[in-house]
Amino acid sequence: MNGIDAAIEAIFGPIATFLSDVVFYEVDVFGGIPIIVVWLMAAAIFLTVWLRFQPITGMKHSINVIRGKFTAKTDPGEVSSFQALATELSGTVGLGNIAGVAVAISWGGPGAALWIAIFGFFAMSVKMAEATLGVMFRKVNPDGTTEGGPMHYLREGMAQIGFKTTGRVLAVMYAIFALVGVFGAGNLFQANQVAMIVSGATGSEFLQSNGWLIGVVMAIFAGLVILGGVKSIARWTSALTPAMAVLYTLCVLLILVMNITQVPAAFGLIVTSAFTAGGVEGGVIGVAVIGIQRALFSNAAGVGSAGMAHSASKTKEPATEGFTAMWEPLVDSIGICMLTALAIVVTGVYTTGSEDGVALTASAFATVASWFPILLTVAVALFGFSTVLAYEYYGELNAMYLFGSNNGVKMGFRVIWVLAVIVGAAISLDSVVAFSDAMFFLMSIPNLLGIYFLARTVRLEILRHKYRVNVGALTEVPPELQVGMGSHEPTEEQVRTERERTYTEEMRLEELHRKLAEDPGFPVRADHHDETLSSPMGDPDHERWTAPAADGPADAVPETAADGTVGGASDGDVPPARS
Repeated sequence: MNGIDAAIEAIFGPIATFLSDVVFYEVDVFGGIPIIVVWLMAAAIFLTVWLRFQPITGMKHSINVIRGKFTAKTDPGEVSSFQALATELSGTVGLGNIAGVAVAISWGGPGAALWIAIFGFFAMSVKMAEATLGVMFRKVNPDGTTEGGPMHYLREGMAQIGFKTTGRVLAVMYAIFALVGVFGAGNLFQANQVAMIVSGATGSEFLQSNGWLIGVVMAIFAGLVILGGVKSIARWTSALTPAMAVLYTLCVLLILVMNITQVPAAFGLIVTSAFTAGGVEGGVIGVAVIGIQRALFSNAAGVGSAGMAHSASKTKEPATEGFTAMWEPLVDSIGICMLTALAIVVTGVYTTGSEDGVALTASAFATVASWFPILLTVAVALFGFSTVLAYEYYGELNAMYLFGSNNGVKMGFRVIWVLAVIVGAAISLDSVVAFSDAMFFLMSIPNLLGIYFLARTVRLEILRHKYRVNVGALTEVPPELQVGMGSHEPTEEQVRTERERTYTEEMRLEELHRKLAEDPGFPVRADHHDETLSSPMGDPDHERWTAPAADGPADAVPETAADGTVGGASDGDVPPARS
């Protein structure tokens, strides 16, 4: 080690070792299973049952939600559901799908891939809960920007059910763990790996000795995107994610086509070896121990990132983001991970025992042509770059939660994040990454604790949404207003029309409240009710509204904030549901 690396190792080495030993403490079952894995899997199974198997029963509805049929351009938020989905996938689809799967198969055999897919199915419900809560308790600022994530639903959500102090403590814990964790896992590690892979692929000794040059290139491109905020990040990730997924999928499909006669046997081997005596143990070890950081957790379910990504979505129905987010583990752990596994198994490269990680996947690619691994290098570089973009947004949200929601904190964090890309590409950071990874997985402890507390809340929101759709109380928005998968910015006329509609609906409710309050027969009071109680709905808030002007309701519409609220409503006001 040189002087810088040695200094870093001296500081972070002992801390990283201790923290990793605590976070990944193993119980002596099937050769050793980290308790953190049990913690995540237990939550995934519980939520799947608790939410009535939405990955199966809600799949059809989720497709329409992703297409934007239930969200309007005039809804509060900054990005479309599809862009939020792409942002989260950009953060999770990456080296875990390529290197992590290869490591799991090398150590646990082909059956390890099936365990990844099984966990991916249950993880869909965890993502659903995180994203739904992320929107339910997000903060919509007067300028239309949003702030959300576990730190917000831990604080606000738990206060709502009577655990205010506990919620605040968990929220601060989460924000601290997240701020450190995303720097290591989403910046330093990604930049370091991209620099190593690109320099190795080029064969340039100069680049291998000067990885900082690759870091500078990455930092310049990342800075151009990141300095534009979440909308800019969402635009790029919504373009990059499909592109890199298509590129990687086509490459793997070509490998499978060239070995088409071996595909059925390879798939059968993956399934059967997962349930043999050695396969079960090997699969658990391969996925839960060796592939723990890059395979089983490649979808980040339980870490809370989905709650941050989807909190920026345009919607008035929090459950729409839950139905969108549950696709992330489906694409990540079931789709791309299984493709990687099939490519490795059909080519037989895993039996050599000489390589693992990206090198093993590269060997599978090399069976097509000697130049084919170059495409893998391109895909890995795109995966790493997109992860840097997505995790910047997550880190920024936590920085604002801890240090204040202002432009100084935003811009300061963005500059530091871009500079850290160069640092990550330039030096060896084994201990720093180990420390950050441990912090990253610690995020799941306060996050899942909060979700258990809020289990009834999120279940009611999701099932109520489905019920309203099924009975026709919640219908698709007009086509011209649908957010869709492309443009989601409303026209001035659409904004004006929505203001008038909101005003009319609110005034109708105000009138209903007034009539109910004046009706001597409503409500029927119980003996313990206070005599001053006029309505179970509370006193109508007339002060927010002005009387219609002579020239019609359009001029009487109260001032509407950029977040879609009307009449000076505060961030905590719940916008009226669209029927």
